[in-house]
Amino acid sequence: MSKKFYKFEKPKTKDIDLMKNRFSELVYEKRTALGLSQQSLADLIGVDRKTINRIENGHFSPNLDTMLRMVIVLKLSSKQIFEV
Repeated sequence: MSKKFYKFEKPKTKDIDLMKNRFSELVYEKRTALGLSQQSLADLIGVDRKTINRIENGHFSPNLDTMLRMVIVLKLSSKQIFEV
């Protein structure tokens, strides 16, 4: 039985930063398009309004649970989130 070897690449910091910035922009764009205030989005996903502000301004990366709640409430697609 032969072993298969796969080549993996370390994610580029530039690509990660672009995705984080894009997520911040998406949250702001979708929230405002849906007519939600930062406070109303915060209430819907169970975080503080300041957390939403910090995410939208790129000063904070949400944990996975918060991100998933945002994706559901804001109806974001994986393509929108992960395109670089």
